[in-house]
Amino acid sequence: MLVLGLGGVASFAALVWVETHVSHPMLALRLLRDRLFRTTNLVMAFGMMSFIGLTFVVPLYLQSLLGLSALEAGLTTFPQAVGILISSQISGRLYPSVGPRRLIVAGMLAATVSICGFLLIDLDTDLWVIRGLIFARGLGMGFTFVAIQAASYARIVPADNGRASAIFSTQRQMAIAIGVAVMATVLTSFTTLSETPTDLPRALDGYHWTFAVGAAFALIAALIATRINDADAADSMHARDA
Repeated sequence: MLVLGLGGVASFAALVWVETHVSHPMLALRLLRDRLFRTTNLVMAFGMMSFIGLTFVVPLYLQSLLGLSALEAGLTTFPQAVGILISSQISGRLYPSVGPRRLIVAGMLAATVSICGFLLIDLDTDLWVIRGLIFARGLGMGFTFVAIQAASYARIVPADNGRASAIFSTQRQMAIAIGVAVMATVLTSFTTLSETPTDLPRALDGYHWTFAVGAAFALIAALIATRINDADAADSMHARDA
């Protein structure tokens, strides 16, 4: 595993070197020199590591530990989508006057607090408590998603929009893979993912540690978001206001 990990790091370093030394790169990494684009990409990366990582873990908790069916687990996590739907509509209206920094910071902090609530759940927690926490997380992430999407391309010239989109999509997919891998690694150090655990208290500890990792990722995203300068995103704010 160590060899594979080192190989991956070396391959990534080679990718960066090649992409910054050819005339027509697949990924125009030069765009990351822009402060706003670089910062929003970092926020999105840590935000997605938390968001998708926990979207992977919570159904496992509901089915493996609580014994819910796949349908019951899906209905329990469904309020997250409702939360995103509601807050994304509000965020779009607030964006021109509030700006991206406050929306993203507030959204990621709300997500962090709601994830911390999962540290208190146990084998007897009412499902409505879990639904409430997951709904609150959706609300926070909705504010973040809309503001990041609007602000990321504010300083990108139209000719580079496609290249910027490629970088944004690539880092998001990388972050998803890393987030799921990290959380699965933490969880499997305590329990199994393929069958009902035999040591329920130890498995619950594993889920709590995994939730803590998700909260840490969300908090890091919030801290990075404080570096966003709303003035850099002025063009996107004026465009929406118009």
